[in-house]
Amino acid sequence: MTTELGQILALPELENKLLGEAQTQGFVAAMAAAPVLIDPAEWLAFLWGGEEVSPFSSSEQLEQYANAIINLWNTYREQLLTGEWAWPVGCQLDDADIVTNDTRLFTEGLLQGWQLARDDWETLMPEDSEENALLGGVILSVSMIFDPETSIATLSEQGIEGLEQFEEIYNAIPTMLCGLTQKGSMLVESANQSEDE
Repeated sequence: MTTELGQILALPELENKLLGEAQTQGFVAAMAAAPVLIDPAEWLAFLWGGEEVSPFSSSEQLEQYANAIINLWNTYREQLLTGEWAWPVGCQLDDADIVTNDTRLFTEGLLQGWQLARDDWETLMPEDSEENALLGGVILSVSMIFDPETSIATLSEQGIEGLEQFEEIYNAIPTMLCGLTQKGSMLVESANQSEDE
């Protein structure tokens, strides 16, 4: 953890008061992928459990943390829109546990963040639309990575060799997440253009 965010999260006085780095990265990735941009002021408190009062000892510390989060959001947004986003360092497959703990925490954060943008996604990609299959596929794949034991057992029941299939899903997530972000952004843009006409 050498990132600015990692340094803040490593401060002893903040221990267990904020989401860890991997979970935070997942949450921020969900916010960066969101089709309608949500002001960080609306979701920052979720990173410390939604409490009104932040756990920081000074306004400077809060500002430093907020800046680190916004920098991460900007980086992820750019990477998702240009198709360059990749799993963060530490998020990998694991021989013993199928995925590393960081991977599990990242996907947990991603699914938590997803809930905040869910209405926007479902409005843009309603249930009977072609795009909804893309949305559902991404959420299902992320959920499978979050709970790999259940996923592999389910795949095996269907006669699919779990681990190989699982590795394919893991490897496809960056492409899927970038594609979903780009599609969401295009749909919002065309909806805004229709309103302007």
